[in-house]
Amino acid sequence: MTDDLGPLSERELEVMRLVAEGKTNQQIARALVISPNTVKVHLRNIFEKLGVQSRTEATMEAVRRGWVDVPGALAPAAATGPAETAAGGQSAETSAPRIESLPAPAPIARWQRAYMIVVAVLIAIAALAPAWLNDRSQAARLTAFSDIGRPQSAAPPRAPVSRWVARASLPEGRSRMAVATDGSRLYVIAGETATGITDQVSIYDLRSNSWQTGAVKPTAVANIAAVWLGERLYVAGGTLASGAVTDAVEVYDPRTDAWTTCAGLPFPLAAYGAAALAGKLYLFGGWDGARYRADTLIYDPAADRWTVGTAMAEPRAFHAAGALQGVIYVVGGFDGERELATVAVYDPAGEGTAEGPWSERAALSQPRGSLGLATLGARLYAIGGGWTEVLTFNEQYDARADAWSRIETPIVGRWRNLGVAALGNKIYAVGGWSGSYLNNNEEYLALLQQLLPLFTTGQ
Repeated sequence: MTDDLGPLSERELEVMRLVAEGKTNQQIARALVISPNTVKVHLRNIFEKLGVQSRTEATMEAVRRGWVDVPGALAPAAATGPAETAAGGQSAETSAPRIESLPAPAPIARWQRAYMIVVAVLIAIAALAPAWLNDRSQAARLTAFSDIGRPQSAAPPRAPVSRWVARASLPEGRSRMAVATDGSRLYVIAGETATGITDQVSIYDLRSNSWQTGAVKPTAVANIAAVWLGERLYVAGGTLASGAVTDAVEVYDPRTDAWTTCAGLPFPLAAYGAAALAGKLYLFGGWDGARYRADTLIYDPAADRWTVGTAMAEPRAFHAAGALQGVIYVVGGFDGERELATVAVYDPAGEGTAEGPWSERAALSQPRGSLGLATLGARLYAIGGGWTEVLTFNEQYDARADAWSRIETPIVGRWRNLGVAALGNKIYAVGGWSGSYLNNNEEYLALLQQLLPLFTTGQ
């Protein structure tokens, strides 16, 4: 073999010899104790220096130049003429097969090589772009603020529990909606369905166990709550179909079945906790489209004005809020990484005082994000939730004992982004997500009533 290595370096020659032996990139990498990517770099340099496009062409060129030996091939000098036989000086072919020297392929100009590379890249992009864009689009949709595009599974079977009764189902599976009651009817406003964000208003009549349709909400939104102030329902903010967050506040009057607007929020907000107390609307935390927040926003309907109260101790969204015994409980939630079990209490009388308006209460038995919350008597009822946890029970809170205890659940597993409201001595849990959009309308007998006979003394 000639010692003239031409344009190849010592390492490239080692790589070339192994290529000629039919080794793969991984085998070459192991033999030379280098990475497969380094082998690829060496091969690219070899191809460029030899003006070839494949391993076969590179091997043939290396054989022609005498840089490598291939079993069954003669070196160029020995292959140039016939060998003499021992008898009679006759010429004869050697026993080994003869490989004819091939002329070197014409070098490919750099501009041609660059052109072919560009064409190959464009072809690959054209082939992969639809799937890549679809994956990117689906990944963008699959956030904490929407289930649109998320793979769906069959809804879990309803668990047979004694104090839960299934009532007339929602007309369509729905989650992330606002749910409120006026004492005789249940209002389910906007939210998200399998076909997207909706503006529909569904009204459940307890007496007839049936659903009617109300005037559509002017702005279709999800991740909202509804709160009664006076005789009207207030629905603030929410996420739009585009994924953006709005600051609009829209007001529904059941008496006229019509919507109006009031002063907008100080900033866009969704997935907040909401409650009414002493004629004012309170919003806590939420998502503004860029980050989780800890703010307290207070709306005065008499002045049609929002003010800012003392913020919570930590940002959160997908929590629930409810007024009980003159204060507001803010329960559970999600901070973007984990579900929360914390329970904070807001007392408006504490604004401006040294103690402040916030205090802590007993935590939930387990973390719950996107739960529903109802207040009834001296108790709170935390229903559903479950971003990462499989939930096998709901919970009730006794304000007098500052303690949570377990209650049954008709949906075992994840039951999040549902709507919950209390009517009379019952709790209603509507819709939500549990692998798919649910249309459940579940009634829970929270307080047992027993009529005792009255006795009178006879004459």
